[in-house]
Amino acid sequence: MPRMVYLIGAGPGDPGLMTVRGLQCLEMADVVLYDHLVHPRLLRRARTGAEKIDVGITAPQPLEQEAICYLLAEKAREGKVVARLKWGDPFVFNHGGSEALFLHEQGVPFEVVPGVPAGIAVPSYAGVPITYSGGGDTVTFIRGHEDEGKMPAAPDWASLARLDGTLVCYAAPQQVPHILRELIAHGRPPDESAALVYEGTLPTQETIVGSLDDIAQRVSRSVDRRPAVLIVGRVVALREHLRWYDARPLFGKRVLVTRPREQAAELVERLEAMGAETVEAPMIQIVPPDDYGPLDAACARIDAFDWIIFSSAVAVDAFIGRLLKTPLDLRALGGVKLCSVGPATSERLARHGLKVDLTPAEYRSEAVLHAISKNGNVRGLRILLPHADIGRELIAEELRKQGADVTEVVAYRTIATELDHEGEPDVYRMLLERRLDVVTFASPSAVRSFVGTLGREPAADLLQTTIVASIGPVTAEAAAQHKIHTTILPDTYTVPALVDAIVDYFKQHENESRATSHEKRAKL
Repeated sequence: MPRMVYLIGAGPGDPGLMTVRGLQCLEMADVVLYDHLVHPRLLRRARTGAEKIDVGITAPQPLEQEAICYLLAEKAREGKVVARLKWGDPFVFNHGGSEALFLHEQGVPFEVVPGVPAGIAVPSYAGVPITYSGGGDTVTFIRGHEDEGKMPAAPDWASLARLDGTLVCYAAPQQVPHILRELIAHGRPPDESAALVYEGTLPTQETIVGSLDDIAQRVSRSVDRRPAVLIVGRVVALREHLRWYDARPLFGKRVLVTRPREQAAELVERLEAMGAETVEAPMIQIVPPDDYGPLDAACARIDAFDWIIFSSAVAVDAFIGRLLKTPLDLRALGGVKLCSVGPATSERLARHGLKVDLTPAEYRSEAVLHAISKNGNVRGLRILLPHADIGRELIAEELRKQGADVTEVVAYRTIATELDHEGEPDVYRMLLERRLDVVTFASPSAVRSFVGTLGREPAADLLQTTIVASIGPVTAEAAAQHKIHTTILPDTYTVPALVDAIVDYFKQHENESRATSHEKRAKL
Protein backbone atom coordinates (compact mmCIF):
# COMPACT_ATOMS: atom_id res chain seq x y z
CA MET A 1 0.00 0.00 0.00
CA PRO A 2 1.65 3.30 -1.07
CA ARG A 3 2.08 6.00 1.53
CA MET A 4 1.28 9.69 1.09
CA VAL A 5 3.06 12.19 -1.18
CA TYR A 6 2.90 15.80 -0.01
CA LEU A 7 3.34 18.44 -2.72
CA ILE A 8 4.47 21.33 -0.52
CA GLY A 9 4.80 24.98 -1.47
CA ALA A 10 8.09 26.14 0.06
CA GLY A 11 7.46 29.82 -0.66
CA PRO A 12 9.58 32.14 -2.80
CA GLY A 13 12.82 32.12 -0.79
CA ASP A 14 12.52 33.31 2.79
CA PRO A 15 12.25 30.06 4.82
CA GLY A 16 9.92 31.82 7.26
CA LEU A 17 7.22 31.96 4.59
CA MET A 18 6.51 28.23 4.54
CA THR A 19 3.12 27.46 6.07
CA VAL A 20 2.69 25.62 9.37
CA ARG A 21 1.05 22.71 7.51
CA GLY A 22 3.99 22.57 5.12
CA LEU A 23 6.46 22.26 8.00
CA GLN A 24 4.34 19.55 9.65
CA CYS A 25 4.38 17.47 6.46
CA LEU A 26 8.09 18.05 5.90
CA GLU A 27 8.97 16.97 9.44
CA MET A 28 7.10 13.66 9.12
CA ALA A 29 8.56 12.73 5.71
CA ASP A 30 10.84 9.75 5.09
CA VAL A 31 12.00 11.16 1.73
CA VAL A 32 12.39 14.82 0.68
CA LEU A 33 12.66 15.79 -2.99
CA TYR A 34 13.74 19.40 -3.56
CA ASP A 35 15.40 21.70 -6.06
CA HIS A 36 17.96 24.53 -5.98
CA LEU A 37 15.42 27.29 -5.27
CA VAL A 38 14.38 25.78 -1.91
CA HIS A 39 16.15 27.48 1.00
CA PRO A 40 18.74 25.13 2.63
CA ARG A 41 17.44 25.99 6.09
CA LEU A 42 14.14 24.28 5.30
CA LEU A 43 15.97 21.02 4.63
CA ARG A 44 17.23 21.06 8.22
CA ARG A 45 13.62 20.76 9.36
CA ALA A 46 13.44 17.27 7.89
CA ARG A 47 13.64 14.55 10.51
CA THR A 48 16.94 12.88 11.29
CA GLY A 49 17.58 10.05 8.85
CA ALA A 50 15.23 11.31 6.15
CA GLU A 51 16.51 10.74 2.62
CA LYS A 52 17.10 14.03 0.78
CA ILE A 53 17.21 14.03 -3.02
CA ASP A 54 18.17 17.09 -5.06
CA VAL A 55 16.21 16.93 -8.33
CA GLY A 56 16.87 20.50 -9.49
CA ILE A 57 18.90 21.72 -12.45
CA THR A 58 21.94 22.27 -10.21
CA ALA A 59 21.93 18.69 -8.90
CA PRO A 60 24.87 16.42 -9.82
CA GLN A 61 22.39 14.40 -11.91
CA PRO A 62 19.37 16.64 -12.60
CA LEU A 63 16.17 14.80 -13.43
CA GLU A 64 13.67 15.56 -16.17
CA GLN A 65 10.11 16.25 -15.00
CA GLU A 66 8.84 12.82 -16.06
CA ALA A 67 11.61 11.13 -14.05
CA ILE A 68 10.69 13.20 -10.99
CA CYS A 69 7.08 12.04 -11.27
CA TYR A 70 8.13 8.39 -11.45
CA LEU A 71 10.51 8.85 -8.50
CA LEU A 72 7.69 10.29 -6.37
CA ALA A 73 5.46 7.30 -7.12
CA GLU A 74 8.29 4.80 -6.62
CA LYS A 75 9.23 6.13 -3.18
CA ALA A 76 5.56 6.14 -2.10
CA ARG A 77 5.14 2.53 -3.25
CA GLU A 78 8.10 1.61 -1.04
CA GLY A 79 5.84 2.56 1.86
CA LYS A 80 7.50 5.92 2.50
CA VAL A 81 6.04 9.32 3.26
CA VAL A 82 7.33 11.67 0.58
CA ALA A 83 7.66 15.45 0.75
CA ARG A 84 8.09 17.22 -2.57
CA LEU A 85 9.25 20.79 -1.86
CA LYS A 86 8.20 23.21 -4.59
CA TRP A 87 9.34 26.81 -4.96
CA GLY A 88 6.46 29.22 -4.35
CA ASP A 89 3.11 27.45 -4.67
CA PRO A 90 2.82 24.00 -6.30
CA PHE A 91 -0.09 25.04 -8.52
CA VAL A 92 1.03 28.57 -9.52
CA PHE A 93 3.34 28.55 -12.57
CA ASN A 94 4.88 25.34 -11.34
CA HIS A 95 4.86 21.63 -12.22
CA GLY A 96 2.77 20.68 -9.19
CA GLY A 97 -0.29 20.13 -11.37
CA SER A 98 1.45 17.62 -13.64
CA GLU A 99 2.98 15.80 -10.65
CA ALA A 100 -0.41 15.59 -8.91
CA LEU A 101 -2.08 14.31 -12.09
CA PHE A 102 0.60 11.65 -12.54
CA LEU A 103 0.16 10.48 -8.93
CA HIS A 104 -3.60 10.35 -9.44
CA GLU A 105 -3.19 8.18 -12.56
CA GLN A 106 -0.80 5.90 -10.66
CA GLY A 107 -3.20 5.52 -7.74
CA VAL A 108 -0.78 7.13 -5.28
CA PRO A 109 -2.42 9.21 -2.51
CA PHE A 110 -1.28 12.82 -2.43
CA GLU A 111 -1.99 16.11 -0.69
CA VAL A 112 -1.27 19.59 -2.03
CA VAL A 113 -0.03 22.03 0.61
CA PRO A 114 -0.34 25.57 -0.74
CA GLY A 115 2.61 27.93 -0.48
CA VAL A 116 3.03 31.70 -0.73
CA PRO A 117 3.38 32.45 -4.46
CA ALA A 118 6.28 34.64 -5.56
CA GLY A 119 3.83 36.93 -7.32
CA ILE A 120 2.28 37.77 -3.94
CA ALA A 121 5.30 37.71 -1.61
CA VAL A 122 7.98 39.40 -3.73
CA PRO A 123 6.04 42.62 -4.42
CA SER A 124 5.22 42.79 -0.69
CA TYR A 125 8.90 42.48 0.25
CA ALA A 126 9.68 45.18 -2.33
CA GLY A 127 7.12 47.53 -0.77
CA VAL A 128 4.67 47.33 -3.68
CA PRO A 129 0.99 46.58 -2.89
CA ILE A 130 -0.28 44.88 -6.03
CA THR A 131 -3.78 46.18 -5.29
CA TYR A 132 -4.48 49.69 -4.07
CA SER A 133 -7.29 52.20 -4.41
CA GLY A 134 -6.68 54.04 -7.66
CA GLY A 135 -4.21 51.45 -8.87
CA GLY A 136 -6.67 49.74 -11.20
CA ASP A 137 -9.28 47.02 -10.90
CA THR A 138 -7.27 43.96 -11.95
CA VAL A 139 -4.20 41.96 -11.02
CA THR A 140 -2.83 39.75 -13.77
CA PHE A 141 -0.15 37.08 -13.36
CA ILE A 142 1.85 36.27 -16.48
CA ARG A 143 3.92 33.14 -17.01
CA GLY A 144 7.54 33.80 -17.81
CA HIS A 145 9.56 31.39 -15.71
CA GLU A 146 7.98 27.93 -15.85
CA ASP A 147 10.16 25.42 -17.74
CA GLU A 148 13.09 27.72 -16.88
CA GLY A 149 11.85 30.09 -19.56
CA LYS A 150 12.39 27.65 -22.46
CA MET A 151 8.94 28.38 -23.86
CA PRO A 152 8.25 32.11 -24.41
CA ALA A 153 5.16 33.56 -22.81
CA ALA A 154 2.51 34.11 -25.51
CA PRO A 155 -0.59 35.72 -23.99
CA ASP A 156 -2.88 38.19 -25.75
CA TRP A 157 -0.47 41.13 -25.40
CA ALA A 158 -2.93 43.64 -26.83
CA SER A 159 -5.54 42.71 -24.22
CA LEU A 160 -2.98 42.81 -21.42
CA ALA A 161 -1.79 46.23 -22.53
CA ARG A 162 -5.35 47.58 -22.32
CA LEU A 163 -6.03 46.29 -18.80
CA ASP A 164 -6.24 49.00 -16.14
CA GLY A 165 -4.41 47.34 -13.28
CA THR A 166 -1.23 45.62 -12.14
CA LEU A 167 0.75 43.07 -14.12
CA VAL A 168 3.01 40.62 -12.26
CA CYS A 169 5.30 38.31 -14.18
CA TYR A 170 7.52 35.43 -13.08
CA ALA A 171 10.32 36.28 -15.47
CA ALA A 172 13.14 34.03 -16.61
CA PRO A 173 16.15 36.17 -17.59
CA GLN A 174 15.87 35.44 -21.30
CA GLN A 175 12.16 36.28 -21.26
CA VAL A 176 12.26 39.71 -19.57
CA PRO A 177 13.32 41.75 -22.64
CA HIS A 178 10.70 39.97 -24.79
CA ILE A 179 7.89 40.63 -22.29
CA LEU A 180 8.79 44.31 -21.92
CA ARG A 181 9.02 44.82 -25.68
CA GLU A 182 5.65 43.17 -26.25
CA LEU A 183 3.89 45.25 -23.60
CA ILE A 184 5.20 48.53 -25.03
CA ALA A 185 4.59 47.47 -28.63
CA HIS A 186 0.95 46.65 -27.87
CA GLY A 187 0.15 49.94 -26.22
CA ARG A 188 1.24 49.84 -22.60
CA PRO A 189 2.43 53.41 -21.80
CA PRO A 190 6.26 53.53 -21.95
CA ASP A 191 6.33 55.93 -18.99
CA GLU A 192 4.27 53.63 -16.74
CA SER A 193 5.91 52.69 -13.44
CA ALA A 194 7.62 49.30 -13.31
CA ALA A 195 9.90 47.33 -11.00
CA LEU A 196 12.17 44.36 -11.47
CA VAL A 197 12.93 42.42 -8.27
CA TYR A 198 15.84 39.98 -8.16
CA GLU A 199 16.15 37.33 -5.41
CA GLY A 200 12.93 38.52 -3.78
CA THR A 201 12.31 37.84 -0.07
CA LEU A 202 16.00 37.02 0.49
CA PRO A 203 18.62 39.25 2.17
CA THR A 204 20.23 39.62 -1.27
CA GLN A 205 17.05 41.12 -2.73
CA GLU A 206 17.66 43.82 -5.33
CA THR A 207 14.94 46.07 -6.71
CA ILE A 208 15.20 48.22 -9.85
CA VAL A 209 12.49 50.84 -10.31
CA GLY A 210 11.80 53.05 -13.31
CA SER A 211 9.48 53.57 -16.23
CA LEU A 212 8.57 50.61 -18.40
CA ASP A 213 10.77 51.98 -21.17
CA ASP A 214 13.65 52.65 -18.77
CA ILE A 215 13.51 49.11 -17.36
CA ALA A 216 13.43 47.69 -20.90
CA GLN A 217 16.56 49.63 -21.89
CA ARG A 218 18.44 48.68 -18.73
CA VAL A 219 17.60 45.00 -19.14
CA SER A 220 18.70 45.00 -22.79
CA ARG A 221 22.13 46.31 -21.74
CA SER A 222 22.46 44.09 -18.66
CA VAL A 223 24.41 40.84 -18.45
CA ASP A 224 22.50 39.79 -15.33
CA ARG A 225 21.13 36.28 -15.89
CA ARG A 226 19.09 35.96 -12.72
CA PRO A 227 15.33 35.35 -12.88
CA ALA A 228 13.18 38.14 -11.48
CA VAL A 229 9.65 39.20 -10.71
CA LEU A 230 8.45 42.02 -12.97
CA ILE A 231 5.76 44.38 -11.63
CA VAL A 232 4.04 46.87 -13.93
CA GLY A 233 1.46 49.41 -12.80
CA ARG A 234 0.80 52.64 -10.93
CA VAL A 235 1.16 50.84 -7.58
CA VAL A 236 4.94 50.62 -8.11
CA ALA A 237 5.17 54.33 -7.25
CA LEU A 238 4.16 53.47 -3.67
CA ARG A 239 7.45 51.66 -3.08
CA GLU A 240 9.10 54.96 -2.21
CA HIS A 241 6.82 55.18 0.84
CA LEU A 242 6.21 51.51 1.67
CA ARG A 243 9.60 49.82 1.28
CA TRP A 244 10.43 48.06 4.51
CA TYR A 245 12.42 44.92 3.85
CA ASP A 246 15.45 46.52 2.19
CA ALA A 247 15.25 49.57 4.48
CA ARG A 248 16.26 47.64 7.61
CA PRO A 249 19.53 48.71 9.26
CA LEU A 250 21.61 45.63 8.39
CA PHE A 251 20.18 44.99 4.93
CA GLY A 252 22.96 44.10 2.52
CA LYS A 253 25.34 43.04 5.32
CA ARG A 254 26.59 39.47 5.45
CA VAL A 255 27.33 38.22 8.99
CA LEU A 256 29.17 35.03 9.94
CA VAL A 257 27.66 33.20 12.93
CA THR A 258 30.11 30.84 14.62
CA ARG A 259 27.90 29.59 17.48
CA PRO A 260 26.98 25.89 17.71
CA ARG A 261 24.02 25.23 15.46
CA GLU A 262 21.75 24.30 18.38
CA GLN A 263 22.51 27.67 20.03
CA ALA A 264 22.62 29.88 16.94
CA ALA A 265 18.87 30.34 16.38
CA GLU A 266 18.41 33.46 18.53
CA LEU A 267 21.42 35.25 17.04
CA VAL A 268 20.45 34.29 13.48
CA GLU A 269 16.82 35.37 13.96
CA ARG A 270 17.76 38.73 15.48
CA LEU A 271 20.33 39.50 12.79
CA GLU A 272 17.92 38.58 10.01
CA ALA A 273 15.17 40.65 11.65
CA MET A 274 17.53 43.60 11.19
CA GLY A 275 17.98 42.70 7.53
CA ALA A 276 21.32 40.89 7.60
CA GLU A 277 22.18 37.82 5.58
CA THR A 278 23.57 35.26 7.99
CA VAL A 279 26.13 32.60 7.15
CA GLU A 280 26.10 29.79 9.70
CA ALA A 281 29.48 28.19 10.26
CA PRO A 282 29.39 26.56 13.71
CA MET A 283 32.96 26.45 14.99
CA ILE A 284 32.18 24.28 17.98
CA GLN A 285 29.78 21.49 18.82
CA ILE A 286 28.32 20.72 22.24
CA VAL A 287 28.61 17.03 23.16
CA PRO A 288 28.20 14.99 26.38
CA PRO A 289 31.17 14.47 28.70
CA ASP A 290 33.36 11.40 28.21
CA ASP A 291 32.32 10.21 31.66
CA TYR A 292 29.07 11.11 33.38
CA GLY A 293 30.35 9.64 36.65
CA PRO A 294 31.50 12.87 38.41
CA LEU A 295 28.37 14.77 37.32
CA ASP A 296 26.09 11.94 38.45
CA ALA A 297 27.89 11.76 41.78
CA ALA A 298 27.40 15.51 42.28
CA CYS A 299 23.69 15.18 41.45
CA ALA A 300 23.31 12.32 43.92
CA ARG A 301 24.57 14.48 46.81
CA ILE A 302 23.20 17.80 45.59
CA ASP A 303 21.83 18.67 49.03
CA ALA A 304 25.43 18.74 50.32
CA PHE A 305 26.17 21.97 48.42
CA ASP A 306 25.48 25.55 49.51
CA TRP A 307 25.81 27.05 46.03
CA ILE A 308 25.75 26.01 42.37
CA ILE A 309 27.42 28.45 39.99
CA PHE A 310 26.27 28.28 36.37
CA SER A 311 28.53 30.12 33.94
CA SER A 312 26.45 29.43 30.81
CA ALA A 313 23.02 28.41 29.59
CA VAL A 314 24.55 25.21 28.21
CA ALA A 315 25.77 24.31 31.71
CA VAL A 316 22.22 24.78 33.02
CA ASP A 317 20.69 22.46 30.43
CA ALA A 318 23.42 19.85 30.85
CA PHE A 319 23.14 19.80 34.64
CA ILE A 320 19.33 19.86 34.88
CA GLY A 321 19.03 17.25 32.14
CA ARG A 322 21.31 14.90 34.01
CA LEU A 323 19.68 15.58 37.39
CA LEU A 324 16.30 14.59 35.97
CA LYS A 325 17.73 11.27 34.79
CA THR A 326 18.37 10.33 38.43
CA PRO A 327 15.61 9.44 40.93
CA LEU A 328 15.72 13.12 42.02
CA ASP A 329 13.91 16.11 40.55
CA LEU A 330 14.06 19.91 40.91
CA ARG A 331 12.85 19.68 44.52
CA ALA A 332 16.34 18.46 45.40
CA LEU A 333 17.59 22.00 44.72
CA GLY A 334 15.36 23.51 47.41
CA GLY A 335 18.18 24.12 49.88
CA VAL A 336 20.81 25.13 47.33
CA LYS A 337 21.42 28.72 46.23
CA LEU A 338 21.86 29.39 42.53
CA CYS A 339 24.27 31.84 40.99
CA SER A 340 24.15 32.63 37.25
CA VAL A 341 26.69 34.42 35.10
CA GLY A 342 24.78 36.56 32.62
CA PRO A 343 21.10 37.13 31.88
CA ALA A 344 20.95 34.36 29.29
CA THR A 345 21.94 31.88 32.00
CA SER A 346 19.34 33.32 34.39
CA GLU A 347 16.71 33.06 31.68
CA ARG A 348 17.57 29.42 31.04
CA LEU A 349 17.18 28.64 34.75
CA ALA A 350 13.83 30.43 34.70
CA ARG A 351 12.68 28.19 31.84
CA HIS A 352 13.27 25.26 34.16
CA GLY A 353 11.17 26.98 36.86
CA LEU A 354 14.16 28.01 38.96
CA LYS A 355 14.79 31.45 40.45
CA VAL A 356 18.31 32.82 40.70
CA ASP A 357 19.66 33.91 44.08
CA LEU A 358 22.63 35.87 42.75
CA THR A 359 23.58 37.43 39.44
CA PRO A 360 26.82 39.44 39.36
CA ALA A 361 26.54 43.08 38.31
CA GLU A 362 29.05 42.40 35.54
CA TYR A 363 28.41 39.49 33.22
CA ARG A 364 31.73 37.67 33.53
CA SER A 365 32.98 34.87 35.72
CA GLU A 366 35.46 36.99 37.71
CA ALA A 367 32.61 39.15 38.97
CA VAL A 368 31.13 36.11 40.71
CA LEU A 369 34.00 36.17 43.21
CA HIS A 370 33.19 39.68 44.32
CA ALA A 371 29.43 39.04 44.39
CA ILE A 372 29.60 35.91 46.56
CA SER A 373 32.16 37.34 48.96
CA LYS A 374 29.99 40.45 49.30
CA ASN A 375 27.12 38.18 50.24
CA GLY A 376 29.04 36.86 53.23
CA ASN A 377 32.12 34.92 54.21
CA VAL A 378 32.90 32.26 51.60
CA ARG A 379 35.14 30.26 53.92
CA GLY A 380 33.66 26.80 54.36
CA LEU A 381 31.03 27.22 51.63
CA ARG A 382 30.49 24.10 49.56
CA ILE A 383 30.20 25.18 45.91
CA LEU A 384 29.42 23.11 42.82
CA LEU A 385 30.72 24.38 39.49
CA PRO A 386 29.45 22.44 36.46
CA HIS A 387 31.24 23.62 33.31
CA ALA A 388 32.71 22.62 29.96
CA ASP A 389 35.74 20.38 29.68
CA ILE A 390 37.77 23.45 28.77
CA GLY A 391 36.11 25.74 31.31
CA ARG A 392 38.19 28.48 32.93
CA GLU A 393 39.67 27.48 36.28
CA LEU A 394 40.19 31.03 37.59
CA ILE A 395 36.89 31.27 39.45
CA ALA A 396 37.40 27.92 41.18
CA GLU A 397 40.99 28.76 42.15
CA GLU A 398 40.06 32.13 43.62
CA LEU A 399 37.17 30.70 45.59
CA ARG A 400 39.46 28.02 47.00
CA LYS A 401 41.98 30.72 48.00
CA GLN A 402 39.21 32.32 50.05
CA GLY A 403 38.49 29.05 51.82
CA ALA A 404 35.58 27.66 49.80
CA ASP A 405 35.22 23.94 49.14
CA VAL A 406 34.76 23.85 45.34
CA THR A 407 33.71 20.77 43.37
CA GLU A 408 34.24 21.07 39.61
CA VAL A 409 32.47 18.66 37.26
CA VAL A 410 32.46 18.44 33.49
CA ALA A 411 28.83 18.84 32.38
CA TYR A 412 29.55 18.97 28.65
CA ARG A 413 32.36 19.10 26.13
CA THR A 414 33.02 21.51 23.28
CA ILE A 415 34.72 20.09 20.22
CA ALA A 416 35.81 21.77 17.01
CA THR A 417 33.44 21.39 14.07
CA GLU A 418 34.77 20.24 10.72
CA LEU A 419 33.80 22.78 8.06
CA ASP A 420 35.27 21.11 5.01
CA HIS A 421 32.38 18.73 4.32
CA GLU A 422 29.67 19.25 1.74
CA GLY A 423 27.04 21.86 2.51
CA GLU A 424 29.16 23.98 4.85
CA PRO A 425 30.26 27.48 3.75
CA ASP A 426 33.83 28.04 2.55
CA VAL A 427 34.70 30.59 5.24
CA TYR A 428 38.29 30.96 4.10
CA ARG A 429 37.28 31.87 0.55
CA MET A 430 34.52 34.20 1.72
CA LEU A 431 37.00 36.09 3.88
CA LEU A 432 39.62 36.11 1.13
CA GLU A 433 37.11 37.56 -1.34
CA ARG A 434 35.81 40.01 1.30
CA ARG A 435 32.28 38.66 1.09
CA LEU A 436 31.76 38.83 4.86
CA ASP A 437 31.01 42.14 6.57
CA VAL A 438 31.06 40.91 10.18
CA VAL A 439 32.41 37.85 11.97
CA THR A 440 30.73 37.17 15.33
CA PHE A 441 32.21 35.24 18.26
CA ALA A 442 30.10 34.29 21.29
CA SER A 443 32.69 32.30 23.23
CA PRO A 444 36.46 31.86 23.57
CA SER A 445 36.13 28.27 22.36
CA ALA A 446 34.60 29.51 19.09
CA VAL A 447 37.60 31.80 18.64
CA ARG A 448 40.05 28.98 19.27
CA SER A 449 38.25 26.66 16.86
CA PHE A 450 38.12 29.40 14.21
CA VAL A 451 41.85 29.93 14.50
CA GLY A 452 42.48 26.19 14.53
CA THR A 453 40.42 25.74 11.35
CA LEU A 454 41.97 28.58 9.35
CA GLY A 455 45.41 28.65 10.96
CA ARG A 456 46.73 31.29 13.36
CA GLU A 457 48.38 33.59 10.81
CA PRO A 458 45.72 33.31 8.06
CA ALA A 459 42.95 33.95 10.61
CA ALA A 460 44.64 37.09 11.93
CA ASP A 461 45.51 38.36 8.44
CA LEU A 462 42.04 37.76 6.96
CA LEU A 463 40.25 39.41 9.89
CA GLN A 464 42.31 42.59 9.59
CA THR A 465 39.91 43.77 6.88
CA THR A 466 36.73 42.30 8.41
CA ILE A 467 34.76 43.65 11.37
CA VAL A 468 34.87 41.33 14.39
CA ALA A 469 32.07 41.44 16.96
CA SER A 470 32.68 39.66 20.29
CA ILE A 471 29.90 39.06 22.80
CA GLY A 472 32.02 40.04 25.82
CA PRO A 473 35.49 40.92 27.12
CA VAL A 474 36.48 37.32 27.84
CA THR A 475 35.79 36.39 24.23
CA ALA A 476 37.51 39.57 23.00
CA GLU A 477 40.52 38.70 25.14
CA ALA A 478 40.70 35.22 23.59
CA ALA A 479 40.59 36.85 20.14
CA ALA A 480 43.33 39.31 21.08
CA GLN A 481 45.57 36.42 22.13
CA HIS A 482 45.45 35.34 18.48
CA LYS A 483 46.05 38.89 17.19
CA ILE A 484 42.40 39.31 16.21
CA HIS A 485 41.07 42.79 16.98
CA THR A 486 37.49 43.14 18.24
CA THR A 487 35.79 46.16 16.71
CA ILE A 488 32.31 45.69 18.22
CA LEU A 489 31.87 44.89 21.92
CA PRO A 490 28.45 45.37 23.59
CA ASP A 491 28.06 46.93 27.03
CA THR A 492 26.15 43.90 28.28
CA TYR A 493 27.23 40.46 27.18
CA THR A 494 24.07 39.03 25.62
CA VAL A 495 22.92 38.09 22.14
CA PRO A 496 20.37 40.97 21.93
CA ALA A 497 23.03 43.45 23.05
CA LEU A 498 25.50 42.05 20.51
CA VAL A 499 23.01 42.56 17.66
CA ASP A 500 22.17 46.05 18.90
CA ALA A 501 25.88 46.91 18.99
CA ILE A 502 26.32 45.73 15.39
CA VAL A 503 23.35 47.85 14.30
CA ASP A 504 24.69 50.89 16.18
CA TYR A 505 28.13 50.47 14.61
CA PHE A 506 26.79 50.56 11.05
CA LYS A 507 24.41 53.43 11.83
CA GLN A 508 27.29 55.46 13.22
CA HIS A 509 29.49 54.52 10.28
CA GLU A 510 26.73 55.53 7.85
CA ASN A 511 26.20 58.86 9.63
CA GLU A 512 29.92 59.59 9.55
CA SER A 513 30.03 58.78 5.83
CA ARG A 514 27.12 61.13 5.18
CA ALA A 515 28.80 63.88 7.20
CA THR A 516 32.04 63.43 5.25
CA SER A 517 30.17 63.55 1.94
CA HIS A 518 28.34 66.68 3.06
CA GLU A 519 31.65 68.36 3.99
CA LYS A 520 33.14 67.49 0.61
CA ARG A 521 30.14 68.95 -1.21
CA ALA A 522 30.30 72.08 0.94
CA LYS A 523 33.96 72.60 0.01
CA LEU A 524 33.09 72.28 -3.66
